[in-house]
Amino acid sequence: MTRPLQLSRCVSPWLLIALLSLLATGLAQAQSGAAAIVTPVADAALNPYGLRSVWLQGDWVARGTLVILALMSLLSWYFIIAKWLAQRQLNSQLRAAQQAFAGPESLQRRGAALAASSPLRAMVDSVLQAARRYTGVARQVDLGAWLSQDIVQSVSSLQLRSQEGFSVLATVGSTAPFVGLFGTVWGIYNALVTIGVSGQASIDKVAGPVGEALIMTALGLAVAVPAVLGYNWLVRRNRVLLHAIKGFGSELHTQLLEEMDKALPASRRSA
Repeated sequence: MTRPLQLSRCVSPWLLIALLSLLATGLAQAQSGAAAIVTPVADAALNPYGLRSVWLQGDWVARGTLVILALMSLLSWYFIIAKWLAQRQLNSQLRAAQQAFAGPESLQRRGAALAASSPLRAMVDSVLQAARRYTGVARQVDLGAWLSQDIVQSVSSLQLRSQEGFSVLATVGSTAPFVGLFGTVWGIYNALVTIGVSGQASIDKVAGPVGEALIMTALGLAVAVPAVLGYNWLVRRNRVLLHAIKGFGSELHTQLLEEMDKALPASRRSA
């Protein structure tokens, strides 16, 4: 019952994006169909105010802006998918570690049962090595504090690794609208220069270039919105996952203290 629920939570944002994409495609097809009914001859002609005309008629600044927006979109979607897959893998590794540490075997055997690529196995190996090294610092540091320090260090390292890529999504989400706005300002400037040189300011001469310039703003928002939504969604999932990992570290600390206490002689235990 738990796995389907978690899978539905992972898929729901992508399903929402897919539905929005289908809705936008349907609206675009409906508008194109209505335009074909009103003006059947214009259906065969190329749209002079579309994205293709922006690329063909634009200068190197306009084309560079389009390329930058395309690269930012590809980069954001890459990190969204990559981080989601990494979080999913870490979640499965955490469940496997929790099941393994619920058994009666020793901590060393339970740690060896985990996958070699699991960061939780690295945490277990590190704290077991710290326990073996405790005899050299037993007079200066308490055993619980010594083991807790090693576990906290492992969790902090894992937290830093899990946050890789979030800065890219945050940067894309915050700068993409301004890149699109720059393209719009540059396009309007070129349109006004062209209108001033030609000396014609009719509606057909103004609407086309200005509409082409506004496409840049729309593209900037289309790049920024998925990046911001993906960033917030992944950060929340990462926070929940790190909370569960900290709980696993606390349980590991407790079990290791209990195992080391049982290994002590009865005389030292009573003392």
